[in-house]
Amino acid sequence: MEASALPAPVDPHALHLILAHFNQRRLRPSLPAPSWREDLREEATLREMEGDFVESERALVADRARTAPIDSGSFVRWFESLRETGPGQEDPLFPWLRSRASLAEMRWFLEQEVAGEAGFDDLVALTQVKLPVQPKLELARNYWDEMGRGREKAMHGPLLGNLARELGVDADPSRVVWEANALANLLVALAANRRYAYHAIGALGAIEMTAPGRVAEVDAGLARLGVAKGARRYFSLHAVVDLRHSAAWNREVIRPLVDGDPRAARAIAEGALMRLAAGARCFARYREQFGI
Repeated sequence: MEASALPAPVDPHALHLILAHFNQRRLRPSLPAPSWREDLREEATLREMEGDFVESERALVADRARTAPIDSGSFVRWFESLRETGPGQEDPLFPWLRSRASLAEMRWFLEQEVAGEAGFDDLVALTQVKLPVQPKLELARNYWDEMGRGREKAMHGPLLGNLARELGVDADPSRVVWEANALANLLVALAANRRYAYHAIGALGAIEMTAPGRVAEVDAGLARLGVAKGARRYFSLHAVVDLRHSAAWNREVIRPLVDGDPRAARAIAEGALMRLAAGARCFARYREQFGI
């Protein structure tokens, strides 16, 4: 489709469906085509739409991000405080999923979550390009864990796919709420554009830091509904391993990056807040769906 033929994103649903399909295409391995010039023109239009989206998300968190200190020790403490004070923390959705959601409701929730999962392993791989040695090594260790330390059955991404198949979940972007697509689109945009590399560091670090409590609640809800332990291993695993990842990320990635360039603190703060705000927007939409 030529850039001039792109539908105008008149609402968030249209915008994020367009960007979701764009991200699927641009990240998928392909072969040269005669239409590469036309493809580049279309990509330029789409990347401008993506940039407008990211800049609008930055504007929403700019005031709070400006309160972050720029010396590394104080910044890490500020960053870690987001575990309690960041957008979406302690959201009532997750106790409800643990104790009350039906199997059909849990399936609907997982459909949104799978659609919003941009592939943590690939995001880490994109983000680590040309980083300094110490952060790069920690991202490499994180990536190796995501890849199951070389064992296919232990790879984290396929574990989520296994659960989706077990429960008959279809993560087609056209079938989920726009907030879930927006979350995935945000993460891909940060990781795939080097001008947002520090934002990606903040966003991915926020995921590692805040996910364990939520995934433990989801795991408990799945167990209550009779989902086998093997099928829900993605959630039980991340309830534990992300605690270790988060401590290492803050120590080996964030601290040295801010030491190396204090200006990175603001971008890392924005990235973390953007990711948490996008998650909070999803949680609010999910609660609306469930009448919580």
